[in-house]
Amino acid sequence: MKSRYDREADALYVQLADATIVGSEEVRPGIMLDFDAAGRVVGIEILDASEHVAEGADFAHLVAA
Repeated sequence: MKSRYDREADALYVQLADATIVGSEEVRPGIMLDFDAAGRVVGIEILDASEHVAEGADFAHLVAA
């Protein structure tokens, strides 16, 4: 699992598996799930992450995109 945070865009991406993404679905405003060909979740993107993630979350240790 890999995570990266883009401070300028305030976007967090969590890659759960190294698989080809064949589709995405916005499950809540600003929260996208990426799916492989079998319909399994392989990634999660959170836009405006500082607004969506619980208070106290520390993005500082994640590699900036």
